[in-house]
Amino acid sequence: MSDAPVKPLPVDPEVLARIRPMSAADVPDVARLHQAAMGTSLWALLGSRFLTAVYAALVVHPDFRGYVYLEEGRVCGFIAGSNHGPRMFRESTRRHALALGLAALPGFLKNPRVLWRMAQSAQYFGRSEAAGLEGVTAESMFCSFEPNLRGKRISGLINKVLFDELAALGHRHVKITTDVDNPLAARQLTSWGFEHCGTFRFYGKEMVAWRLDLLTNPRVEPVSRFGTVPTGGGSR
Repeated sequence: MSDAPVKPLPVDPEVLARIRPMSAADVPDVARLHQAAMGTSLWALLGSRFLTAVYAALVVHPDFRGYVYLEEGRVCGFIAGSNHGPRMFRESTRRHALALGLAALPGFLKNPRVLWRMAQSAQYFGRSEAAGLEGVTAESMFCSFEPNLRGKRISGLINKVLFDELAALGHRHVKITTDVDNPLAARQLTSWGFEHCGTFRFYGKEMVAWRLDLLTNPRVEPVSRFGTVPTGGGSR
């Protein structure tokens, strides 16, 4: 981790006012942004129909924490995380199994090689926990912005909104996993004060497990800006 001290994040009230919780109506735009930024990920390889079905299932789950950034009423960026990732995916997959299966079928037929990756998906949480994230259930999973908004620190503020919410829910830590060959992500995470916890193999590649202490980080405040009621599912 970098030795440079983590400084509080400047908060632009105008930018903050353009961030709100993700709703079911935002799902098509979120799927579009995910596909554009993460086109080689498993979900993206299964197609936009599957991405839409996944986010439609997740956005209604009580453990989901998602936010969108709007300009002129249009969704231009998002972040998706969870209060309790393992429980959220387990329950969402079970409740929406038919819709998810039907949505994934065209992607499987077009690219049968993704089947082996899908078979590994259930191992993600166990493998990441074994890499030094034991007991950390809060997670930031996906974040994407339109290209013209990247580098403007908007993504930093939407991350803060998510981290503040998780801290308000009683979480001590939040986790993120990245590809080991993604130096840009590593720089961004270390600038936030994330700790490199370990590595693990997933989808045939090396992944890095990161953890942020929400209690001691100067950028994080335990603030729920949207009136979220704590669920009691936080990990310490």
